[in-house]
Amino acid sequence: MSDLSIVLTVFGLIFVAELPDKTAVASLLLGTRFPARWVFTGVAAAFAAHVVLAVAAGSLIALLPRRPVEAIVSLLFLVGAVLVWREGSESEQEATEEEAEALIATAGFHQVAMRGFAIIFIAEWGDLTQILTANLAAKYDNPLAVGIGAVLGLWAVGLLAILGGKSLLSVMPIHLITRIAAVIMAVLSVVSMVHAIRG
Repeated sequence: MSDLSIVLTVFGLIFVAELPDKTAVASLLLGTRFPARWVFTGVAAAFAAHVVLAVAAGSLIALLPRRPVEAIVSLLFLVGAVLVWREGSESEQEATEEEAEALIATAGFHQVAMRGFAIIFIAEWGDLTQILTANLAAKYDNPLAVGIGAVLGLWAVGLLAILGGKSLLSVMPIHLITRIAAVIMAVLSVVSMVHAIRG
């Protein structure tokens, strides 16, 4: 698989997986209160930090023998599919909005950027997209391409959320987005398991 193919594949998977996520809601809320470029600066930095950590973890997993790696990746994709299937519940979205609103206060560029960074950095620990990024880094054994695709996917969702997330959700319901992401991850789980069995 070429570097560009990996970047595009990772971008698509991360983009779809991140759309229904709580961090998209937090970005949306910050974007409705502060200048978009201030918010995006902090959000983008937090996403980039998490991708570096996830790719490093995935690269370490890739050093293991191939069959066990494929089996682990398959299992993690399956867990991710279950998690994303459950991700888009309205009660969770409402709770996230309340948490984000409680953290928002009138501030300048540095305070807004730092707040955006802190909210996303904390919320993304152990998140579906972080796990998915580590899995993809282990699967493709191309950390740079996976990292670029993941960062661009996360930044695209963050920017969409900041600039017009409410409009996007009115066109495509969160329920549909979560189902699409879950099905894609379940398919990846099966493909990885087949590779593990075949060796």
